[in-house]
Amino acid sequence: MTATKFGRFLPRGVYAPINTFFHDDESLDLDTFKKHAHYVASAGVGLVALGSMGEAVHLSHSERNAVVTAAREALDADPALADIPLIVGTGACSTRETIELTKEAAERGANYAMVIAPGYFAGALGKPALKQFFVDVAEASPIPIIVYNYPGAASGIDIDSDLMTEIAAASKNIVGTKLTCGSVGKLSRLTTLRDDFAVLGGFVDFLAPSVFIGAAGGITGLANIAPKTCLKLYRDTVASLSGKVDPAAAAELQGVVSRADWVLVKGGISGTKYALSQVRGYGGVPRRPILPFDAGEGKGDKVVADLQEILKIENSL
Repeated sequence: MTATKFGRFLPRGVYAPINTFFHDDESLDLDTFKKHAHYVASAGVGLVALGSMGEAVHLSHSERNAVVTAAREALDADPALADIPLIVGTGACSTRETIELTKEAAERGANYAMVIAPGYFAGALGKPALKQFFVDVAEASPIPIIVYNYPGAASGIDIDSDLMTEIAAASKNIVGTKLTCGSVGKLSRLTTLRDDFAVLGGFVDFLAPSVFIGAAGGITGLANIAPKTCLKLYRDTVASLSGKVDPAAAAELQGVVSRADWVLVKGGISGTKYALSQVRGYGGVPRRPILPFDAGEGKGDKVVADLQEILKIENSL
């Protein structure tokens, strides 16, 4: 297994699961994707391509590879972004295809692969099968693996802290986890697992509390809209632990971030793309079967209005 330019350690901080964009005929809009990737990375935020927000399950195998190539090109085009890590979601329903996608992502410049549990046959996958899945992928992967625990997108599979501990102990190439399960207790237990095992919360609305108990940062869809503010929250929280920033100020910013995050959580992928179209001038709609955001009856105006609090901070940074 080959180490990435970052080594086996996943850099601490904030990561954005960036959207994938489409033309009107639903073909990939890679130019807009690269533009957005550059915008987010320029704020100092790491990139996660082909996560849930990136609609990886809506893409063909070849399209997923094209997105990875585009993400790498967006970073390589600007020398100032040389230190921005690229995480790529490579999960599939079979171990075989997951390994193929992971190897292909590595060939195209991914630094880390993020792998979700294969949920189609969830009822047939007990703890031994889940552990074997992640270990098989990790041992075959040329880049480090991040376990993506998202029950909502894996037919309810929720990797508890005992199983996660076993998975991490079985392969040194498993270097972290993203917890989109909302369990602060699980996050707290896993932060002491290994010095080189990064625990990332999947929700920014508890980023400050999670950093306080040892999290390495977070992966948040809100960073598509307000990347500088999300990163400031992380940095201010870290600084508050050493007395360099007033904890009350970090707590106040957490409140702003949490309120903005709730706006996008309610809107989902289509709502986030709508918000991007209003704030950044691009966004478009998801691939079917997800429908475009219903902006009628004032709902679109409310999204924009509810984001003004965080956008005021974002534009000042």
